[in-house]
Amino acid sequence: ILFYQGIWGKVLRFRNVLEVLLISQALHYLELIIPLHMAFLLVSAYLLLTHAQGAPVENGALLETLKSQVGLFSNKSEHYSAQVRPPGTSRQIPQTIIIGVRKGGTRALLEMLDIHPNIVVAATEVHFFDWDENYVKGIDWYRSLMPFSYGNQITIEKTPGYFTSPQAPGRIHDMNSSIKLLLILRDPTERVISDYTQVYYNRVESHKPVQLFEDIVIKNGALNTKYKAIQRSLYDVHMEKWLKHFSLDQIHIVDGNTLIKDPLPELQKVERFLNLPSQIMSSNFYFNQTKGFYCIRSDGRERCLHESKGRPHPLVNSTVLEQLYSYFREHNAKFYRMVNHSFDWH
Repeated sequence: ILFYQGIWGKVLRFRNVLEVLLISQALHYLELIIPLHMAFLLVSAYLLLTHAQGAPVENGALLETLKSQVGLFSNKSEHYSAQVRPPGTSRQIPQTIIIGVRKGGTRALLEMLDIHPNIVVAATEVHFFDWDENYVKGIDWYRSLMPFSYGNQITIEKTPGYFTSPQAPGRIHDMNSSIKLLLILRDPTERVISDYTQVYYNRVESHKPVQLFEDIVIKNGALNTKYKAIQRSLYDVHMEKWLKHFSLDQIHIVDGNTLIKDPLPELQKVERFLNLPSQIMSSNFYFNQTKGFYCIRSDGRERCLHESKGRPHPLVNSTVLEQLYSYFREHNAKFYRMVNHSFDWH
């Protein structure tokens, strides 16, 4: 608020109303894509520029002029840099990727791994290997979205959609055939219900109509196996595609059900898989009774996952649950054989 008051105090002193409108447009655009200190820098540059030139900048040229004056864009990627590059660092293509699965606990895993001093993580889901419109932008564009890192740090990005994408395995292999992959999975039926819950709340918040879980999962008295949430839980089907490109020892499977109940053992397994020194401790976690899951304590501060995580699931009809358990049972058994490991799933 103080930031905007300061800026608007200067803007309102402009003699030309057009200048006010242009600054308003610039601030609205800038606050979506760069931090506030960057916005202040850009607007300061604009103020200096307009006073030096004695006239407002043309509407279409406003942002381009600011870009050239301040020099915030990369020549190749055309992305705003939200970070100041620390000496001795660079942006690296990820050496490890969390490939999925959606609603399996990928965000929790990424946030917990971020505790480790030898790990840096991408802030957002990049969708480079599963979205054609991003993949065509090239590897330099992908690298530009990664955080700065030192030579002893591993860069990790996570995009849950990779696991179920037909194109992602081959594309990642083409980038780095020796890359290490992390896959976090949970009970397939629980994952389906969690998937539904996320979509349900998103639709409610968007004031869109919603359906009961049973009305989506059951069609004409039978299980609706074409439902996307069910398709995403066919772990054997998707894993088969990954094993065509990567050996099993390149893919570490994190037990999502265990991670939320007792994080440390699962994270220690990941540390060993990534050949990292053991740095994550039990003191890095505390159980939040209100939220019902573990939160993180590191660097002298505490943080929990976003409020959208851990939402209550609907009570599902027991007959429908049994149909889901029965349907996934054979797929689960096949998956266990593929990965030489079993899980405590229904």
